Amino acid sequence: MDFESIPWMLVLPLIIIQFILMVVGIIDLIRVRSTNGPKWLWAIIIILGNLIGPIIYFIVGRKNE
Repeated sequence: MDFESIPWMLVLPLIIIQFILMVVGIIDLIRVRSTNGPKWLWAIIIILGNLIGPIIYFIVGRKNE
């Protein structure tokens, strides 16, 4: 694979946003008392769901108290 042909100016912001969303999602998951579903499942979705996993957690997974 030729890494020089990758447009890093377009890819790098997506990687940074993905990392920030993942970290914030995991921190929120640890702090919240209850979720819509088991916490272990939401942790897997956040970590393996790439960019969309944390977004799905914040929309569907959090319980409104």
